[in-house]
Amino acid sequence: MSQFEYPRPQLVRDHWQCLNGPWQFAFDEALAYHLPTDPIAWTHTIEVPFCPESAASGIGDQGFHRSCWYRREFDCVKEEQGRVLLHFGAVDYAARVWVNGWLVAEHEGGHTPFSADITNALGPRPQQVVVVQVLDDPQDLGKPRGKQDWLPEPHAIWYPRTTGIWQTVWIERVASTYIASLRWTPIFEGFEIGCEIHAVGDIDTELSVEVRIWHGDTQMADDLYMLMGQEANRKIALADPGIDDSRNELLWSPERPTLLEAELTLRHRERVLDTVRSYTALRSTAINRDRFMLNGRPYPMRLVLDQGYWPDSLMTAPSDAALRRDVELAKAMGFNGVRKHQKIEDPRYLYWADRLGLLVWEEMPSAYRFSARAITRMVREWTEAIERDYSHPCVIVWVPFNESWGVPNLTAMQAHRNAVEALYHLTKTLDSTRPVIGNDGWEASATDILGIHDYDNDPERLGARYEVTDPVRTLFEQRRPGGRILTLDGFPHRGQPVVLTEFGGIAFDPEAADDGATWGYARARSSEELLAHYRELLAVVSRTQMFSGFCYTQFADTFQESNGLLTATREPKVPLDLLNAATRNAVLLPQPPAACPERGGDSS
Repeated sequence: MSQFEYPRPQLVRDHWQCLNGPWQFAFDEALAYHLPTDPIAWTHTIEVPFCPESAASGIGDQGFHRSCWYRREFDCVKEEQGRVLLHFGAVDYAARVWVNGWLVAEHEGGHTPFSADITNALGPRPQQVVVVQVLDDPQDLGKPRGKQDWLPEPHAIWYPRTTGIWQTVWIERVASTYIASLRWTPIFEGFEIGCEIHAVGDIDTELSVEVRIWHGDTQMADDLYMLMGQEANRKIALADPGIDDSRNELLWSPERPTLLEAELTLRHRERVLDTVRSYTALRSTAINRDRFMLNGRPYPMRLVLDQGYWPDSLMTAPSDAALRRDVELAKAMGFNGVRKHQKIEDPRYLYWADRLGLLVWEEMPSAYRFSARAITRMVREWTEAIERDYSHPCVIVWVPFNESWGVPNLTAMQAHRNAVEALYHLTKTLDSTRPVIGNDGWEASATDILGIHDYDNDPERLGARYEVTDPVRTLFEQRRPGGRILTLDGFPHRGQPVVLTEFGGIAFDPEAADDGATWGYARARSSEELLAHYRELLAVVSRTQMFSGFCYTQFADTFQESNGLLTATREPKVPLDLLNAATRNAVLLPQPPAACPERGGDSS
């Protein structure tokens, strides 16, 4: 990726250096090396941030690798004032980092970022050396791994593994006291933005921060706050434009993704210590009985399941332009959102979803074995994911578990139920502003939305299942999609919105023979047949009048799965305008007439 693509889009500084590019690399299956001073045989050159299993890395080795090492030299002059931070976007799974032989960081968790203050490890000469050791047992089913296969070859719905660095590595210069974290919370009812700032460093008294916010060329706020110690938590009242039309122009939605640009300046008395750029948005998400609410109004969700893989670069996008193009393609097909499946996506994707207007359901990658250690790992990494992505307006739903993966005995074992309920309540504690689905697909307990997975591709059978007089009684007591109960005992449906969160999966590969090498939940023989089947399924979803949203499987072909609306290289299988019309024609729960959202509605 280009060095001009700032990897942390909501806390931007000018002075930074991208360390993507060629690194020395070595596999270490025998775990023969323990320290960067060991005589490591650097057998490869790898192109960071692409993982060694990918063709884009220059290696393309998809075998089992328990450990690997990275090394790179970089120029960084040690200065008398200020600090130097080293950042990793994501390293799968456990990493240790040395700079000039000094251990500066240890981190476990394959999908979340970590950083190190490397100032004291820098040498007197400009040239510095960073070495990274990665441990990633390919057959460990007790770690959050998402769709990464544990067998030698991808099978069923699992894909090639990702080992090591797979998101951007970079360094930046900061003052000795600087803004370490920033959290935005839209407060829809009060026309306010919550702002939480945490500073770290040498100074902890007489610190202030100036927060300026703009809508286009109009300045909405210019506030100055004193920090209590090194923290500030304030509500910023936006300049009220006074009339509803102008207020509505300030609300973020897929149809009108209005962002508010921000600049924060940290000072000690009159001296400027740090300046960062950011952005936020005014929007709300809530549940009101059987409706999902966006900005105080019922909002039908038309989502597509997105695995976030590319043929040559796996979980890492080939470029920032590719991330933007994925957002544009989802919108071009008529969807107003995506369910990012079993992946914590790169922040640059969320940036483009914020900018261009696309809802995102964020889902925790699953482990596949239940144990106290597995749950501990998941809690730690999920907490980091929520902290990283809390301020993105596009993120509207959190999903800790999918299809009981990692908690397979929900119907029989209380410990498995406790895990789902604990993650639900933990998520609601860390973020009280968004709905949470404890376990998506079936066997629901604690949840704000009831998600149903149903891959029956016969429109008549689907109609018989959902177009009934009393769908709650029929679905929850008699006809169980996939043979699974939808809610656990003690957790009857309490009127939450019902969303068909996986369905479809129609396979069509215009370039492959019908030899069984690729698959889906049904098969079309032509573009026209794919479109006709897609329309029929959406017609059933519309006629039921029970769904608050749907999520079609899936966005793009992913390795052996050829059930995407796009090929793996993002070529449409059906003209985009026809897909757009079919998607947007799906009518969900009856909606009230379009009107200006009112402040003070049932929102959070």
